[in-house]
Amino acid sequence: MSELHRNCSIVIRPADLNVTNNATWCDWEPFDQDNYQTLFGILDNCFLVTYAIGMFFSGIFGERLPLRYYLSVGMLMSGLFTCLFGLGFYWNIHSLWYYACIQVMNGLVQTTGWPAVVACVGNWFGKGKRGFIMGVWNSHTSVGNILGSLIAGVFVDSAWGMSFIVPGLIIASTGILCFFFLVEKPEDVNCTPPQHHSDQDSGEVEPLLQNSPRISNGAISSEPSSEVVEDPTEAISFCGALSIPGVMEFSLCLLFAKLVSYTFLYWLPLYISNVAHFDAKEAGDMSTLFDVGGIVGGIMAGLVSDYTGGRATTCCVMLIGAAPMLFLYNYIGQRSLGTTIAMLLVCGGLVNGPYALITTAVSADLGTHESLRGNSRALSTVTAIIDGTGSVGAALGPLLAGLISPTGWNNVFYMLISADILACLFLSRLVYKEAQGWCGRVPRVRGFKEI
Repeated sequence: MSELHRNCSIVIRPADLNVTNNATWCDWEPFDQDNYQTLFGILDNCFLVTYAIGMFFSGIFGERLPLRYYLSVGMLMSGLFTCLFGLGFYWNIHSLWYYACIQVMNGLVQTTGWPAVVACVGNWFGKGKRGFIMGVWNSHTSVGNILGSLIAGVFVDSAWGMSFIVPGLIIASTGILCFFFLVEKPEDVNCTPPQHHSDQDSGEVEPLLQNSPRISNGAISSEPSSEVVEDPTEAISFCGALSIPGVMEFSLCLLFAKLVSYTFLYWLPLYISNVAHFDAKEAGDMSTLFDVGGIVGGIMAGLVSDYTGGRATTCCVMLIGAAPMLFLYNYIGQRSLGTTIAMLLVCGGLVNGPYALITTAVSADLGTHESLRGNSRALSTVTAIIDGTGSVGAALGPLLAGLISPTGWNNVFYMLISADILACLFLSRLVYKEAQGWCGRVPRVRGFKEI
């Protein structure tokens, strides 16, 4: 963003360049206008809205297609459209429609990723230490953000098109590796599948859902049943997945949590560049500290939630702590380099910790919930519902930031703080139930629990 629209007064102009507008000669059309922030918001929204819509369908397809093929094709297509965006630089394309259409297609094909990978990892690991294991595993998202920023930063000052082409080639190459080496389930290599519900271990009691509706093969039944469906051939329906207790609350919480996270992901380099006056590469490098904090936050959220048995409470506490930290970062975060680094790490941990926990361990817990009675084909659909709802927030955040930022960055941070508070409110019922369990009023279960 900061390269497509720059402050041309501080850029050295080539002596042989004949220009008519000294204020915008170094900008890339059509982002050379005063409404450039709105145009950036439109591009972000084209990607994120189609990502959110496509996610709800992607989970359904993921349950019914071989995940190895599904992921591989999705990664190859993601690489193609990412490269096409960067080729706009070399083809000298200045049409907003071109870049918007590429973003739309990229948003659709990238929905193949998250539901499928969560389903794969969920197939391999049981519930007992899932928070910690998936917290460590989920660090790949922050590592990807960091590498993406660093790779883009290498080329951004000289040829911004390579900032898209190189990552596009990387993901396409990795898609080929996925096709040849991904193992979807332990059973595929004669390994024993994990025990998703260990009610007998560690003194655990009967699940709290013993009187809840039973969900099997996409249908809901109120009749009690002790039978476990071994491997139903029919995947769970969309409505059946929505009926799992806790799916709606965590989905709506993630909507606002992801709004905050993605606003930082898309706008933090520009904010640092505008407020702290770093150049494009330095601002991109500095923004990676937010993701470094996210790695630590995601692992800590998984550890704490495993130990306490309170997924919702862990998320709520971190979201409550994030609100004042965002306020402080806006007001004192740019006073010195040390303050900037410290605040980015803390804010990254508190903002991305709940986001990481919900999209991994919580999604896997709900996708193998007791009410499913052994239906193993719900992980991808549940993950898609939760992450798809969260992606609505991911689309709204950058769009709102683009609309609000011309009125001042303070208002953008007030919007982010409000979103954090709303995310907490949607978890209030689950937090109350977990508190009841700790006080001995209801039986306690390790990991995610629900009434």
